Amino acid sequence: MRAMLFEGAGKSLRPVDLPVPEAGPGELLLKVHACGICRTDLHIVDGELAEPKLPLVPGHQIVGTVERAGEGAERFREGTQVGVPWLGYTCGVCRHCRAGRENLCDHARFTGYHRDGGFAEYTVADARFCFPIPDGYPAVQAAPLLCAGLIGYRSLVMAGDGERLGVYGFGAAAHIVTQVGRFQGRRVFAFTRAGDAEGQAFAREMGAVWAGSAEECPPEELDAAIIFAPAGELVPVALRAVGKGGVVVCGGIHMSAIPSFPYDILWGERSIRSVANLTRRDGEEFLALAPRVPIRTAVQSYPLEAANEALADLRRGTLRGAGVLVAG
Repeated sequence: MRAMLFEGAGKSLRPVDLPVPEAGPGELLLKVHACGICRTDLHIVDGELAEPKLPLVPGHQIVGTVERAGEGAERFREGTQVGVPWLGYTCGVCRHCRAGRENLCDHARFTGYHRDGGFAEYTVADARFCFPIPDGYPAVQAAPLLCAGLIGYRSLVMAGDGERLGVYGFGAAAHIVTQVGRFQGRRVFAFTRAGDAEGQAFAREMGAVWAGSAEECPPEELDAAIIFAPAGELVPVALRAVGKGGVVVCGGIHMSAIPSFPYDILWGERSIRSVANLTRRDGEEFLALAPRVPIRTAVQSYPLEAANEALADLRRGTLRGAGVLVAG
């Protein structure tokens, strides 16, 4: 099979031919049709997440069809279209798993980080951590739902039910969250890089009631804010934008250092929360919600061999919506 291989930080992904993997007990062999490009992939390739298995096939927003089921993996029939998210395995017995917080599992394994992912024509996945794709979503449009959508949804839940929601960094997750927010009756205020008129227009197109640069004050005090950009300096900016009792949610797996800030912008029962991974319950809830909204993903497609180009576009901030690799 064709695959894009990561062999160490600072190195470009290399196109290779690899043997088609075999599905072990409890696993599914999937023929990959599409795999989303995520900023987490970029953090892995750039060495900011420092402990991937090597060599590694990245990619954790996978949509494929079941080719073969291993022993004990009868949950999905052959030919079924399924999605594979970032969370690829949990132990089920640690204190976090027993408390229903499997996203914090002490022994979790992640797709495209500890387990080979979807930058390939085939992959294997633990059947317990696969989701059926909602009807009406072709593979390319469904792929961003598996991480940008799921992490965005978990971030939105953590933000509470306030009406005025700020979103910092208007990429794949934000363009999905904005649609969900509108569906829930919220008003979304979008913040982009300074001078990004195209990005601000895209945010308004997705339903934001206001769009400006992260350096600007929103026209109204916010009830909550979600930061998707991996920029720690946005934390005090967002704290200044939310009112008393407001929450700032950090939605990324990696963020640059947060600068010191005066206590008065935290005072008033403002809070800061981080989002760690996802749970299967998040996936079930969000994928049931997606067709009701309905969420429409804005996608820029690339052939599998153009993975390095797609990552470079994400790094430069030139993607609008979500980047997706098409494997065939």
